[in-house]
Amino acid sequence: MAALIKGVLRLFPTERNAFLSTRSDIIVESKRFVRGLRRKPVRVLFPENDTGKVVKPPQPPQSDHHAAEQKNGRIGPGAARGHPDRSDPVNTRSGTAKHPHVTVTKDLIDGLRYERAFPGDKRLSKLVSVARSRTFREHQGKILLEGRRLICDALEAGARPQMVFFSSLDRLQELPLDKLRGATIVKVKFEDIKIWSDVVAPQGVIAIFARPDPSRLNFSRRGQLVPLSLICDNVRDPGNLGTMLRSAAAAGCHDILLTKGCVDAWEPKVLRAAMGAHFRLPIYASLEWHEIGNHFSKPVTVHVADSSHGHHLKRDAEDDGTPKLSKPGDYGWVDSSPCRKKMEYEEYDSDSDSESENEDISLHRMETKLYHENWAQSPTALVVGGETHGLSMEAVQLSEKTDGYRLFIPVVPGVDSLNSAMAASILLFEGRRQLLKLLQTTGKKRQSKAERKPS
Repeated sequence: MAALIKGVLRLFPTERNAFLSTRSDIIVESKRFVRGLRRKPVRVLFPENDTGKVVKPPQPPQSDHHAAEQKNGRIGPGAARGHPDRSDPVNTRSGTAKHPHVTVTKDLIDGLRYERAFPGDKRLSKLVSVARSRTFREHQGKILLEGRRLICDALEAGARPQMVFFSSLDRLQELPLDKLRGATIVKVKFEDIKIWSDVVAPQGVIAIFARPDPSRLNFSRRGQLVPLSLICDNVRDPGNLGTMLRSAAAAGCHDILLTKGCVDAWEPKVLRAAMGAHFRLPIYASLEWHEIGNHFSKPVTVHVADSSHGHHLKRDAEDDGTPKLSKPGDYGWVDSSPCRKKMEYEEYDSDSDSESENEDISLHRMETKLYHENWAQSPTALVVGGETHGLSMEAVQLSEKTDGYRLFIPVVPGVDSLNSAMAASILLFEGRRQLLKLLQTTGKKRQSKAERKPS
């Protein structure tokens, strides 16, 4: 037998580390037993003569209180050995898969209960992604606000929060906690907020609010108002619209009206550019032109902003030498295409047929005034169009109907027209100056009349 084994080993010299089992004639490599040697044995079995003896591995010492709880059935036997309780689905893989939210733990801060998001929590990714969709915001009535200042402005104005995500307790304590009672507060990792944030340096707090109703918000902290309204017509750049909203709030405008075709006022880029202007004055969006007049409580004179007076005008022969305006394109920021009632937000190009049909439409001549001349002498509305498509025909017709002016800001030769947001800011503050001067003059006249009356 020994000679047979030596012969086999000579035929297979690479199997030097194989050995013969004492209970069988099968050769087994020793490498298979390496993993078994590293394991901690559950019990030790002795030879056949001592089969009744079983040695269990030593258990860690446990306190009397721990033993009492185990005896009363409060904790499982697995927890007594230092392992998670097998009967508890919270700490088992099967329980987490069946109940994805059972691992959320709740804590309190100043009486406000918040949750800790578990690994793989999909609430942040789903809600934030859908809140950035205009269709979702309009159909579901939700908006996304990011940053302490913007969230605080919304809460001060009376907006209703639904869910707040924060990365640290310090960030949460910067918010008015008493106004977050009805919302779901979730603590997440800062890395998760960085993934879903829309800014380069996120502040660590994001909130989902119900879409605010301008008529129900509280604007009591507004400054001195003037009878001046801003009408944005086909403004489709988020940065420009946000800047216009911010300038209108700073100028003390009464309200802002957005026609159909404008970018969504609650888009994240518009919110950042506006710097909280959404919660300082009423903003009415997606309005048809026949609805504009319903938001004026008094008779209003509507003026339009002209960006390029004298640059692209037909200088036909006239007695006074002034240019003759023969078609809509001669009015600077005026678009010759009609305003479509059903405006698609992504498709902005108009059909060539509709443009050719309106080439022969003539407009009555509108009086032109420089921006610093007296044009705001009564309740006023200013229409500013986008830079790409300009003002719509309805805007010019409304201005003509109310005896408004074409306002323009002269620039030096060779320089293109100003940005629409910059032009709107200049005109709004000039309109505020003229209206305040008018109110002061009217107040002095009333005071002088009252003094002249005999006592």
